[in-house]
Amino acid sequence: MPDATTIQQMFAEVAPGYDRANRALSMGIDVMWRKRTVRIVDVQAGERGLDVCSGTGDLCFALQRAGAIMTGADFCAPMLAHTHKKQPQDGQRADFLAADAMNLPFGDDRFDFTTVAFGIRNVADPVVALREMARVVRPGGRVVVLEFCKPRVPVFASLYAFYFSKVLPRLGKWISGTKNDAYRYLHDSVQAFPERSAFLDLMQEAGLQSSRQRLLTGGIAAIYRGEVPRA
Repeated sequence: MPDATTIQQMFAEVAPGYDRANRALSMGIDVMWRKRTVRIVDVQAGERGLDVCSGTGDLCFALQRAGAIMTGADFCAPMLAHTHKKQPQDGQRADFLAADAMNLPFGDDRFDFTTVAFGIRNVADPVVALREMARVVRPGGRVVVLEFCKPRVPVFASLYAFYFSKVLPRLGKWISGTKNDAYRYLHDSVQAFPERSAFLDLMQEAGLQSSRQRLLTGGIAAIYRGEVPRA
């Protein structure tokens, strides 16, 4: 896996075309996945949420529309620079800041929930990041993760593996307008990252309880939810 500086530079270069590439490569399914994530977070009006590895803010703004008061954080400032065009013209605005998911600049019990979409596999130590996400959430609050999986239904899995390994890296480079290997890295990082029960084990190691998962679109992605223990 590339080091943090390399990943940061990679995302900085892809930032201008990031949203366009995501919509095209997923055929818009990623929007549906975020809507499902918002439902699993179960936002109550006025709750405070933190979205880490927030990128250009798609999940952060979806949670805000559901009634949460949102803060977004990402270690790649050029990605956050593209959130301004998504801010609502009136009403509550989300706050964004550059911050490392493994060292969040917030006090304990600050939020009602934390989320991360397609970002936990990019941190050097996912368990440390999950512990940080849990630390800043009040007892009884939620930590919710949306991340890619590898489908296991035989025929579908083979077709998806071909698209993901052969088509997506080339198409992603063309659509995003970058020359780096961000979409090859996407494939490689998903292949190497713990998924399903293995990721639930990481959540348990991070101190979360009642952890569970919901597979999406034939197992292409999964939503994981854990709760911060009550005192």
